[in-house]
Amino acid sequence: MSDTIQAIRGMSDVLPADAPLWEFFEDTVRQWLRDYGYRNIRMPIVEKTELFVRSIGEVTDIVEKEMYTFVDQLNGESLTLRPEGTASCVRAVLQHNLLYAGPQRLFYSGPMFRHERPQKGRYRQFHQVGVEALGLPGPDVDAEHMVMCARLWQRLGLDGIRLEINTLGGAESRARYRARLVKYLESRIDELDEDARRRLHGNPLRVLDSKNPAMRDVVEQAPRLYDDLDEESLRHFETLQQILRSVDIDYEIKPRLVRGLDYYNLTVSEWTTDRLGAQATVCAGGRYDGLFAQLGGKPAPACGFAMGVERLLVLMAESSAVEVPADAPAVYVVHAGEETRAPAWRAAEALRQAGIPVVLHCGEGSFKSQMRRADASGARFALIVGESEAQANRVGIKPLRDPGVQETLELSEALARIRGTSN
Repeated sequence: MSDTIQAIRGMSDVLPADAPLWEFFEDTVRQWLRDYGYRNIRMPIVEKTELFVRSIGEVTDIVEKEMYTFVDQLNGESLTLRPEGTASCVRAVLQHNLLYAGPQRLFYSGPMFRHERPQKGRYRQFHQVGVEALGLPGPDVDAEHMVMCARLWQRLGLDGIRLEINTLGGAESRARYRARLVKYLESRIDELDEDARRRLHGNPLRVLDSKNPAMRDVVEQAPRLYDDLDEESLRHFETLQQILRSVDIDYEIKPRLVRGLDYYNLTVSEWTTDRLGAQATVCAGGRYDGLFAQLGGKPAPACGFAMGVERLLVLMAESSAVEVPADAPAVYVVHAGEETRAPAWRAAEALRQAGIPVVLHCGEGSFKSQMRRADASGARFALIVGESEAQANRVGIKPLRDPGVQETLELSEALARIRGTSN
């Protein structure tokens, strides 16, 4: 006998026992986004490879090492499973001319794909919720995104998540700093690791994000981008901080925070925790005013963020601050005998029409075995249709979670009893 086929490493199944936590998270996030006026957009999972090369940057880990890229056998076109959502969202907004109607507050969710070494909180297929505010220059909308996240952590019952912020400045100040940084790194080239040397002229700011302990001194002694900021960039960053302070959002300025994608400018941010080991970042983003022009459209201000769903779920599973609703029916319908099938089906459908979740027993089985299944289902009640109940046009109802005795009632009376218990 051949071995059974297993899931691809780093691409995990979500089993029914784990699904209630996902559903609670998704329901909470949808309501939270509605509260802030964000609307849903859904983009395809597969995009042209060029989209990510042009937006993320050729000299990035994502493009160089992590993308799932393949050639379309029909037309020879290079395609890629999306590694992130911002580029796809901007592409969709450009393609459908959504900014013509004015600024857009959008969100999306779903799987992303990166070929990384799987570890706690990091998978090859992972899920993100992304939020984008397009056509708004900020810094008020930059602050809105940070305030939104702080409020979401409260709704999810999460604490110990810290906000770190920085500014990368505008294009001119960033260009000045880039030249100064390259000159500095070249002066210490013998101390650079392989990744830093490779990025030296293509993406030098990413050297500042090195996690290699041997690079710590080089990074700490590097010139500060803040010293090259123009007045407009400084004013943008200071106004952002004023808004955060006005609504009591704690934050820490991290001068070496640069993010891993080429399209960021001005504000960048990360929400981090100490509870996930090396995978400390649970949410990150920033402003990317140049991306629309980079992808062939008219220049437009934009900012956004994305959160890692799996990482947040790990934190939620460890928290007792929020009770996740049980994934169980309210009623399990038990029946036996030819004469009971039709009334059992009618009873189950009547309850469902009234908004009561119901599992109707299927297959053979004695009343005793069916009651065991009813109890194992987690249902609050067993609704029993035996031959005597069917003949009398009534049903039996038995509480399964609370003390109580079995009663024989009209279906309408049983429905009222179930509703009364659920209120």
